[in-house]
Amino acid sequence: MTQTKPADHPEIQPRKVGVLIANLGTPDSYDYWPMRRYLNEFLSDKRVIDYPSWKWQPLLQSVILTKRPFTSGAAYKSIWNHDEGESPLMTITKAQTEKLRAALEKRYGERVVLDFCMRYGNPSTTSKLRALVDAGCDKVLFFPLYPQYAGATSATANDQFFRALMEEKAQPAARTVPPYFEDEAYLDALAGSVERAYEQIEVRPDTLVVSYHGMPIRYLTEGDPYHCQCQKSTRLLKERLGWSDDDITTTFQSVFGPEEWLKPYTVEEVARLAKAGKKNIAVIAPAFSADCIETLEEIEEEIREAFIEAGGESFTYIPCLNDDDAHIAALSGIIQRNLMGWVD
Repeated sequence: MTQTKPADHPEIQPRKVGVLIANLGTPDSYDYWPMRRYLNEFLSDKRVIDYPSWKWQPLLQSVILTKRPFTSGAAYKSIWNHDEGESPLMTITKAQTEKLRAALEKRYGERVVLDFCMRYGNPSTTSKLRALVDAGCDKVLFFPLYPQYAGATSATANDQFFRALMEEKAQPAARTVPPYFEDEAYLDALAGSVERAYEQIEVRPDTLVVSYHGMPIRYLTEGDPYHCQCQKSTRLLKERLGWSDDDITTTFQSVFGPEEWLKPYTVEEVARLAKAGKKNIAVIAPAFSADCIETLEEIEEEIREAFIEAGGESFTYIPCLNDDDAHIAALSGIIQRNLMGWVD
């Protein structure tokens, strides 16, 4: 016996599988109030700053968020994509999304729907999950675009995804993608970007500085595996390139607050290298899947300046993998493996 739904029943979409890729986030503008909203959301995240609220929030609201939107806004303005009215991270993430969407459509047709969200700012995780559910997705694969796991990146993105799931009446089945720093195709793409960059440099760099976003050392002692995964990432890249230990070094950038962070600090290490006679260096930042404020402003401007002021001569920044075809192929392969059993 055929059953029909009532005339006023909500439209039922054909069942699909959703893929939601996630990046860190971006302010809507580099002006004061958009920057303040963005920084407030970011710096209020207990995964990022885990001090007790009674201790941290008065300082954040009365001092840091009074001054920092001006300095951070100026930094964003220096790299802003004025043609599109957005940050480079937003522009690149959109390009990655379009290419990944095309790759998945070629393999799965309309059975898989891919979109992107930001952990902080817009488009929010909640809004994009809701859009996937409204499109008929009863299964969702969530993919934080961080090769190495850290509580302040992968975990907080997953946290927000799970919070968004809690708001859904018809909650889809869910999976999250684990760290992918050991993925063969990803390593090939990363090594390829280094080799292409070196082919274009007139004088071979004395060393490649592999700069990762830092974190307090305390997080490592409390069990966060990020530092170990960064060290292994450098080793795997070195082996992929067939280099010696002298050709490559690991550093950490973006220190914030009074605590001791993972060392060596990139800004100090590049100056030390210059003073030690290594006048030509290249820098790469493999913890970022897309160029952003930490690479385009911090590395390209602040860290470069520290190297030159210390006597360095040639500083080459090797861009993130962004929407490079090899990178897209690697990410697409990771997605396909994590969709197994849901769609083949």
